[in-house]
Amino acid sequence: MNNIIGNIPTPKFKRIIIIGGGFAGLKLARNLAKTKYQIVLIDKNNFHQFQPLFYQVATAGLEPSAISFPFRRVFQDKKNVHFRIARLQEIDPDKKMIHTNIGNLEYDYLMICTGADTNYFGLKNIEKHALAMKSTGEALTIRNTILENFEKALNTSDKTKAEALLNIVIVGGGPTGVELAGAIAEMKKYVLPKDYPELDFDLMKIYLFEAAPRILAAMSEFSSKKSMDYLQKLNVVVNTHASVKDFDGNTVYLDGKTIPAKTLLWAAGISSWKIPGLPPEIYGHGNRIIVNRFNEVVGLKDIYALGDSAYMEEDAYPKGHPQVAQVALQQASNLEQNLQRIDKNKPPKPFHYKDLGSLATIGRNLAVADLPFIHLKGFIAWVTWLLVHLMSILGVKNRLFIFINWAWNYTTYDQTLRLLLKPKGKKSS
Repeated sequence: MNNIIGNIPTPKFKRIIIIGGGFAGLKLARNLAKTKYQIVLIDKNNFHQFQPLFYQVATAGLEPSAISFPFRRVFQDKKNVHFRIARLQEIDPDKKMIHTNIGNLEYDYLMICTGADTNYFGLKNIEKHALAMKSTGEALTIRNTILENFEKALNTSDKTKAEALLNIVIVGGGPTGVELAGAIAEMKKYVLPKDYPELDFDLMKIYLFEAAPRILAAMSEFSSKKSMDYLQKLNVVVNTHASVKDFDGNTVYLDGKTIPAKTLLWAAGISSWKIPGLPPEIYGHGNRIIVNRFNEVVGLKDIYALGDSAYMEEDAYPKGHPQVAQVALQQASNLEQNLQRIDKNKPPKPFHYKDLGSLATIGRNLAVADLPFIHLKGFIAWVTWLLVHLMSILGVKNRLFIFINWAWNYTTYDQTLRLLLKPKGKKSS
């Protein structure tokens, strides 16, 4: 085999390249690490990020390191797994080769697990000025921006300017938006007045806008209604049937209404991106790659797509699966088993998504859960949420740190990570 990326040996059996170390890519790599395949995992970062807890980094509840885990630590004792920091630039299906910024590499099987990024729906000003939360770095930017604005508000006697610095507008009423709104509202209630006693927090408003008829539209009406009640209890201004039209960095524009705000958090949608070299007809809604029930990319041999990158229809999901972690994890497990079945000349098994339930937390003792046979709310749902997310984190050390942080925050009504941390670049000579 032609090996252009340095120091990756020619495999004795077959090489599987996995692009992206999110939920699908990491799960697949860990499962395949037990096989005779050579695994090459490529990601732009050297760590896995636990996306469901990004909002806690953004609201000073957790350290970034607590929800991040180095790939090399995961595969320390796996001699058949090779990791490289790289960015995919192109795929050549005919030559069965990928092109990256560090070189090229041939594959026997290629797994596209690149996930999805923020979708601004063509709103250029919002893309320029709003803050998204699709990475640990972006979560830190949100934290820094909010804290910086509070510091600036201390130094202005202009009530209108202070209001714009304190106001926070969140667009998107899915789990990310709802959890952000709840966490910021609890900061306003319990933490910020102690940190900034000179500020008038009556000026601060937290807005949540959702274009659909209800928030948490993918969950049950029961959970949607209870989450609305919880947010209103925390004094979050929730508007459904409401679309944000523009944002210039100072003012949020809606139909017939404006809101002074320096901070707009965009959690309104996601979209994948088109990969150079792949034919345009393989893309479906949201640039998701169309796959069959075995996660094979339509019309291409030995190329698979999983998780948020993949668009697969089955009877219960005629418009594709929800873009959630459980779909990615289950597809990875099914594909790993199918590859081994193929090598044994056995027919692969089609993927079937088993919905294990949905969870969302709004605040202390306030959460909702849609489980297969029951709907939960309040404290029980909140504890369920805590346990599920804690056990999903990689590494005993990370789990311990998160548990200690959560316990401290719960007992003291205070987060301890309100630090303005910014990388400092070298001055040019």
